[in-house]
Amino acid sequence: MNNLKKVGLTALGTALVATSAQAADFTISGGTSLTYTAHGTGVQGNNWGMGDSITFKTSGEMDNGMTVSYQYEIDNGATGAKLVTIATDGMGTLQFAGMDNSGPISAWDDITPNANEESWGTATGATATAVANGAGSGEVFVYDYTVMDGLALKASYVPSDAATRVDSSLEYGLSYTGVDGLTLYAATGENNNAANEFDNSMFGAVYAMGGMSIGYQVNETDGGTASTDRDATMMGVSYAVSDDMSVSLNSSVIDYEDATLDDQEFTSFSVSYTTGGLTIAASHGSGDNIGGTATADHSGSEVNFKFAY
Repeated sequence: MNNLKKVGLTALGTALVATSAQAADFTISGGTSLTYTAHGTGVQGNNWGMGDSITFKTSGEMDNGMTVSYQYEIDNGATGAKLVTIATDGMGTLQFAGMDNSGPISAWDDITPNANEESWGTATGATATAVANGAGSGEVFVYDYTVMDGLALKASYVPSDAATRVDSSLEYGLSYTGVDGLTLYAATGENNNAANEFDNSMFGAVYAMGGMSIGYQVNETDGGTASTDRDATMMGVSYAVSDDMSVSLNSSVIDYEDATLDDQEFTSFSVSYTTGGLTIAASHGSGDNIGGTATADHSGSEVNFKFAY
């Protein structure tokens, strides 16, 4: 009798293991880039740099229909993004990122179309004011859900660590693609990373017709202390010259509540060409009153050679 019990329990355990185990997919992908940058700030030393990234990803489907994946990236030889994704059957996708992921305010900080860089992406030499003030990109929960055809929700939750993140922060955003060629974005949220809490909002639109795309966006940041509000306005137009080549023109302005600061203004032109796994992209931009400082006017250029494999 005891032997029969042992045989039965062993068979049951084997069955449970067999039905719970799932085959997992495993992939490795990578990319390498060479970048030449030049800025109108005098002697700069070596203008060449490189980037590299190797991403390891494993995923599998569970018995309940959910798909779980884990992604680990080594970026420039350093520990990079760690990302867990849980995709449900009809209830959206939840991600938890160790770094390099964000809610709608930062993810949609500038949705205007560009061939290589945003208007503020090349002209450095001074500390520029960011066009958006999202709650952070590391250790954040991000939830994506398709509400209906053409309408998608993006939300995020950044937990407090009682130190650099004084309180937790929430963001909510909607994107709408129900009109042919038109994409609308709207988001609101809070950034409680510092003692000066900020409320953020954005609205943007991109319209594509043939090879041309036009975008317009406004971001509003309201600080908890006096004279810390600011508004950002971005515009951009891109044109696909061919299937392989695109050009764009972008601009942005930040208007400060603080009367001692001048409007920060950026303008840039970009071009990109793709052949096989190689993309060659270049940008030239100029910035006036960077960071609100009247004497901080700089220009910059960038050429990228990106290899995907």
